[in-house]
Amino acid sequence: MFFVRILALESSCDETAAAVIEDGRKILSNVVATQIEIHKEYGGVVPEIASRLHTESILSVTKKALADADMTLSEVDAIAVTYAPGLVGPLLVGVNFAKALALRENKPLIPVHHLRGHIAANYLTHPDLKPPFLCLVVSGGNTQIVRVKDYTDFEILGQTRDDAAGEAFDKAARVLGLPYPGGAKLDELAKGGDKTAYALPIPNIPGYDFSFSGLKTAVINLAHHAKQVGEELDAPSLAASFCGTVASILSQKFYAAAKETGDEILAVAGGVSANSFLRSALLRGAKRRGKYLYLPELSLCGDNAAMIGAQAYYEYQSGVRGDMMLNAVPYLPLDEKDFLG
Repeated sequence: MFFVRILALESSCDETAAAVIEDGRKILSNVVATQIEIHKEYGGVVPEIASRLHTESILSVTKKALADADMTLSEVDAIAVTYAPGLVGPLLVGVNFAKALALRENKPLIPVHHLRGHIAANYLTHPDLKPPFLCLVVSGGNTQIVRVKDYTDFEILGQTRDDAAGEAFDKAARVLGLPYPGGAKLDELAKGGDKTAYALPIPNIPGYDFSFSGLKTAVINLAHHAKQVGEELDAPSLAASFCGTVASILSQKFYAAAKETGDEILAVAGGVSANSFLRSALLRGAKRRGKYLYLPELSLCGDNAAMIGAQAYYEYQSGVRGDMMLNAVPYLPLDEKDFLG
């Protein structure tokens, strides 16, 4: 039996990752080198430092991914890499390294959109999942409701008009004095609070678009006001109120879109899909409506190369190929048809 085994690379932000994926569904290896401890000193990702650290790590994570899969570079069928969207410096490290490997080994080069990869993480957790389905994509830089018509055919039904949900989580965490990366720390803090303690504003955005800027600002103003007047802030309850409000907004919009499209199969993807408030709200919503909700396992919610390899398999099957002119693209819509143009 012939298997397609793809070596995938991911370096769009602050994780240097490599993986070997078989037929888009099976993880043979998955290696991630994190930069969190370095960027923690600055309260966020410093692109120049991230680029340097990717350069230092990418060879070692690739070697380990191949060793863990018990394969050599010559034995893989293709090289995949995240080329968009993301921080341009870090992206360039991965793209140029992938091009060098593909050129040296005369292997096909498969460019992968980062958000398509997040959606494909569900294929690794749930081998039975197949398009079409509706997916809520929530990450640090993006919040979208996406109709996955086919493995490489996407339609954006709604998206954020300002801050992404993950960005809002990180900024709320920072004002509450939590270290980087703030989203996970905010979730932990919120578990000890009362989510009804603070009445936070609900943005009135038509359709399936989102806005989290005003909600984020409300949290910042509450924290600053308490400090200015010498009041004690109930940080766990404010965190819980914020997490609960964001989860409610995302869930309500997502299920409203599902009702209109008629989709029975639903999925969630992206780093924020690890948030316990969001997972609970979405699972409750699915149960009430009698729908099945696919969630990626927690280890695949954040940035990793396994998800890139999963999506790369379907890009490969559809004939997508990159060449030595492939470049990093910091901004690119998920549903762009000619996405290499």
